[in-house]
Amino acid sequence: MNAKIHPIILSGGSGTRLWPLSRANYPKQLLPLTSPETMLQATLARAAALPDSQPPILVCNTEHRFLIQEQCDAIAIEPEAIYLEPTGRNTAPAIALAAFHLAQTDENAIMLVLPADHVIDDQSAFAKAVETAVAVAQEGYLVTFGVTLHAPETGYGYIKSGEAIALETAMQLTAYKVRSFFEKPNRETAAAYLQEGGYTWNSGMFVLTAGQYLQELQRHRPDIFAAIRKAWQARSADLGFTLPDRNAFIACPSDSIDYAIMQTTDRAAVVPAQFGWSDVGTWDSLWQIAPKDSNGNATGGDTLLIDTHQSYIRSESRQVTVIGLDDVIVIETADAVLIMHKSKTQQLKSAIQHFEASRRKEHLEHLRIHRPWGWYEGIDKGERFQVKRIMVKPGERLSLQMHHHRAEHWIVVSGTAKVIVEGTETLLSENQSTYIPLGKQHRLENPGKIPLHLIEVQSGAYLGEDDIVRFDDSYGRTL
Repeated sequence: MNAKIHPIILSGGSGTRLWPLSRANYPKQLLPLTSPETMLQATLARAAALPDSQPPILVCNTEHRFLIQEQCDAIAIEPEAIYLEPTGRNTAPAIALAAFHLAQTDENAIMLVLPADHVIDDQSAFAKAVETAVAVAQEGYLVTFGVTLHAPETGYGYIKSGEAIALETAMQLTAYKVRSFFEKPNRETAAAYLQEGGYTWNSGMFVLTAGQYLQELQRHRPDIFAAIRKAWQARSADLGFTLPDRNAFIACPSDSIDYAIMQTTDRAAVVPAQFGWSDVGTWDSLWQIAPKDSNGNATGGDTLLIDTHQSYIRSESRQVTVIGLDDVIVIETADAVLIMHKSKTQQLKSAIQHFEASRRKEHLEHLRIHRPWGWYEGIDKGERFQVKRIMVKPGERLSLQMHHHRAEHWIVVSGTAKVIVEGTETLLSENQSTYIPLGKQHRLENPGKIPLHLIEVQSGAYLGEDDIVRFDDSYGRTL
């Protein structure tokens, strides 16, 4: 490849179809579902391995910003920019943020748009497909990748290819103009597509130039173009992140690149490709790509299967035994268990809707809550008390705060804690403790080189997380 490639990583999804492992505040792209690295890290590494690949631009939910930065740091990838969406507005606005970013210096900049939560097994085949797509994009097309069909799948959109696109440079793959896009079909229609030929699955990945994308967006969705241009022009920086103007971004219509542009433009092209792709959209699709035993079972964690076949069983915190069941999904976490037939994965949204209507939190967060300074998780809770485990990363600190309704007792398990109460500093080491009276300003820091672990015992009439009055915060959270 001669052109520089700018990976645009879209990481704004909530991944609720993989509940209970994936939660809104810790979605699937941040989880190691198919390998030791997370799906986001795998996507970043895949893009970085391409010839002439530049530092990536990430577009993500503002609630995930510190987790995403931490995962980038863990694999030594420094993004060119991380744009924080104040609310989800789908892919067309998200890609527009990156396009405005690049177009300010080069309208011909090549954008490789990749969702953060896809799996691709064949890096070599992926690189060849990208090389072809780049050549087509340089001819003024907006290119998507069409995954070769191998089954009448009803969970994907379909693309019908038209005439071949002639390129001056010979390529190993052939690109085609897009004749039509089709929504997720029923099984009978999907089988007809498979038999007829000329159809591919819509992968949701794209190659296009920044200028061409903005031109097509202005032509087909001037409302989105105007809103994102305003949001981008009024952007601000905070702690290394880029924040589009909140009001302008929230006012932007929500739409996907498929609906906003690809299905209406006359410059859509498709590169058919076979590179072991999956969007890992459901537990069934994860079972399909996972290694299996002789009974067709895929497992993770501490599990025991007896007379069980063609199933996906995963344990996160305790032993799980399944006896005499076939074609089931069993997912165990510390606070929730999912048991369902593999064919019912699309009905998982009914459970999420129930949690939302009931004002529960199981769809939003795990017991372990991640914060920019570390994490905490509940251990026990009763009338007027609760107990938490807290981990503070080396060099990090919690906000300077106070509580109206609770007192706190901290016991250091390992590491060193700097405790500040009403301006007085105290250093605590393993097995030492301190007491924070109700209403006193206090702060917890880790001045050491190893993680600080402690137990917090709260007591009082009200123990909600919203009983925090912040006076100073290192991470720009609301005071």
